[in-house]
Amino acid sequence: MNIFIIGIGLIGGSFAKDIKRLRPESRIYGIDTKPAHEEEALSLGIIDLKSSYDELHLADMVIVMVPVDAMVAELPKILDAVNDDCVVFDGGSTKSLVCKTVADHPKRRNYLSAHPIAGTEFSGPSAAIENLYAGKTNIICEVEKTAFKLQEKALELFHDMGMRICYMNPEAHDKHIAYVSHLSHISSFMLGKTVIEKEKNERDIFDMAGSGFESTVRLAKSSPAMWTPIFKHNKENVLDALSEYIQNLQDFKQLLENDDYGGIYNEMTDTNRIREILKGIPLNK
Repeated sequence: MNIFIIGIGLIGGSFAKDIKRLRPESRIYGIDTKPAHEEEALSLGIIDLKSSYDELHLADMVIVMVPVDAMVAELPKILDAVNDDCVVFDGGSTKSLVCKTVADHPKRRNYLSAHPIAGTEFSGPSAAIENLYAGKTNIICEVEKTAFKLQEKALELFHDMGMRICYMNPEAHDKHIAYVSHLSHISSFMLGKTVIEKEKNERDIFDMAGSGFESTVRLAKSSPAMWTPIFKHNKENVLDALSEYIQNLQDFKQLLENDDYGGIYNEMTDTNRIREILKGIPLNK
């Protein structure tokens, strides 16, 4: 099987590592806008060959792992180039605009809209790891628009990689992911910003930072090149999530100003239910 991975960073590279383990007979071609990423992936054995769109007609499967603004521009070109028996799937963190972009494409049946919810704060081919996706949720949108034999090809790979499959329409996906992913990244970035600004006057603040701070700002190490387009594409849902989050912060501030420690205790007690909701979800998700 010829598998092309477009975007050979953490997400695409981790797919490649699992495919090499699960499908050792496969030949993995890599395409990336950064030649250094292609060279690094080749030297690390993540891909077998560097390639280009000119060879996409050879592909049995194309995995597109690029920022969502690039996805909108490139996905129609990729579908133009593949053969009728090739399945193309992505890992974009927003789905509505991407699905609308290819809705009327002649090869819409070749595209499976996917979002494997996994990752770390690191980027680039060297960040790729095996089993990144084991036990993680993969949200599939508009599965009925993908040819059955082609969706089966992708779903079989997802199953073998240990992913849980969830089906959702693109609009619901973007609304929910704004709360559980996009908002947490904004929170992490802004907490990091707040502390950096404070550190200008208090040089020892990072010496005092413990594991709680480190885990909370971990996502602030994520790639701005990837996340800025995500916030742009999911602007309305992110704004709704931000409004609710800001209101909760203001309410907590008011409780503290009013010396209402019973209210603070109750707020935290109610929120402790998150432990049960998140039980069993891996921490590196």
